Amino acid sequence: MLFAPASCLKVENMADQSNIVPGPRRVASAPAGGRFETDAIILGAGPVGLFAVFELGLLDIKAHLVDVLDRPGGQCAELYPEKPIYDIPAYPIISGQELTDRLIEQIMPFDPGFHLNQMATALEKTEDGKWALTTELGTVICAPVVIIAAGGGSFQPKKPPLPGIEAYENESVFYAVRQMERFRGRDLVIAGGGDSALDWTLALQPLAKSLTLVHRRDDFRAAPHSVAQMRAMVADGRVKLEIAELKGLQGNAPKLNGIAVSSKEKGEFTLEANTLLAFYGLTMKLGPVAEFGLNLHENLIPVDTEKFETSTPSIFAIGDINWYPGKLKLILSGFHEAALMAQAAFRIVYPQRKLRFQYTTSSSDLQRKLGVS
Repeated sequence: MLFAPASCLKVENMADQSNIVPGPRRVASAPAGGRFETDAIILGAGPVGLFAVFELGLLDIKAHLVDVLDRPGGQCAELYPEKPIYDIPAYPIISGQELTDRLIEQIMPFDPGFHLNQMATALEKTEDGKWALTTELGTVICAPVVIIAAGGGSFQPKKPPLPGIEAYENESVFYAVRQMERFRGRDLVIAGGGDSALDWTLALQPLAKSLTLVHRRDDFRAAPHSVAQMRAMVADGRVKLEIAELKGLQGNAPKLNGIAVSSKEKGEFTLEANTLLAFYGLTMKLGPVAEFGLNLHENLIPVDTEKFETSTPSIFAIGDINWYPGKLKLILSGFHEAALMAQAAFRIVYPQRKLRFQYTTSSSDLQRKLGVS
């Protein structure tokens, strides 16, 4: 799969982006299925991937980010958005979501491209020596440099323990929302009690024919304002809430026509539904990156400590995904790795240009790029 020739088209107009992703700080995600050309592809939009955009941007290197999650932030935004972090320089305490928001604000002058809700599935060498990354939704991004900043790997959904669920997947059962329009006019059941379940309950209710939220207890882990909005929708009949557990799927797979649930008050009963969205959390696996032809060390990617380049030239790995002697899995370590990686990436993207090291505090050129001059 790895280094077969591929072809790339010119970048499409990123100003046409209209797929806005829900989250505390909203960013535009490029339409799925497009073809793009850029300077650097970053796999992973967590804190280290986001900071890499900044370091690359200072060197005039344009970056596009690809992430399987529906918003930037990686683990910080998805698993512990409100959890305090104590070891970010200059912040005695900062939450995972606030750190994400600050990083997004910091990189906005460089206008990065975001490709969210998509998993990278293939990486090929092009005829002109660049890389072509393809996602599961058919998006193709070409660049001379690839940076893997995927944390511990790609996030994989935790599936409800229902017999035969795999036969319904991608037709009636989903673990993420890739395209909202796909759910227009459907009888939806959303299962879960976290931010993703509540966010998509609020976002999809106007599109759905009917929507039922199922959670095993009447206590939700989502943001309080989202819970309040959901309860208001339940009160006026726009959303149905069932405090129950999923028990089984009904219908001729892959077509779903009902979901068996059970509650203390009602016992076992059936919800009429043709679509189930299950948000039971995520686990991390190396995923398709393991098929990219890179040397691996205990499921991590070995790199040098000068450039953080992998065994394949022009492919770099930064953050928790990489390994080298003395490696510390800290966000601040990933920030350091991103800075050194960017210096090496410059020499690949601009082989004819001389790299001139500058400080943001004293360089009018860098300050102009940041919009602060």
